[in-house]
Amino acid sequence: MKKQKIIFWICTAIIFLWCGVMSLVFFGSEEQKAGMEHFGYPPYFAPMVSIFSILGSLVLVLPFVPARVKEWSYFGFALNFIGAVVSNWAVDGLGFGVLFPLLFFVPLGGSYFLFHKMMAEKAMS
Repeated sequence: MKKQKIIFWICTAIIFLWCGVMSLVFFGSEEQKAGMEHFGYPPYFAPMVSIFSILGSLVLVLPFVPARVKEWSYFGFALNFIGAVVSNWAVDGLGFGVLFPLLFFVPLGGSYFLFHKMMAEKAMS
């Protein structure tokens, strides 16, 4: 159980740092605006996605948030990563930009799987 918790928190921390902290750091920056413009998204899209990413990452790490809300957060991040893959592929073609968001499915999937495993063990005790 302890090993599972450690792996869960490592996976969850990666998602928190990448999706939450990085979204906060680059919120409203010129890099963010240029990136969104490169993909053809309207100006309001980047702040919206950033706010959702920050809130979603907080939902994953705060212990008092209900499991059902955490489920929506995991789903939102999966959609976010899939959207990033499609956007990169549509605009820049097949390359590292397409593969990079897919790398985050590993910690996201690990966090999701172990979250459910810990919840099931908690329910049994």
